[in-house]
Amino acid sequence: MITYDDFSKVDIRVGKVIEVSDFPEAHKPAYKLKIDFGSEIGVKRSSVQAVGAHTKEALLNSLVCYVVNFPPKQVGPFTSKVLTLGFKNSKGEGWVLVEPKSDSVDLGSKLS
Repeated sequence: MITYDDFSKVDIRVGKVIEVSDFPEAHKPAYKLKIDFGSEIGVKRSSVQAVGAHTKEALLNSLVCYVVNFPPKQVGPFTSKVLTLGFKNSKGEGWVLVEPKSDSVDLGSKLS
């Protein structure tokens, strides 16, 4: 079991997907994302296994939640700078991403 202090160390922010591209080099179907977190954090990159649960068109300009304070992770030839949050799709088709219900959330807002 973790403590509240442990959880508070995880920096979860909302970002806007500004670019989505295929990631054919990935072992499992995935996209490469470019995400805008606003002026404090800037633009970061992430890969995500969301193929099947989301189309590239639906992801573009969407607000999604990310962990921004993990170390970068090398995924084949691509370096993810943030961790995209999602739930395993019950149909086994990629991850269903965590998205704020309202679009009135400021870029870079921290989950609290």
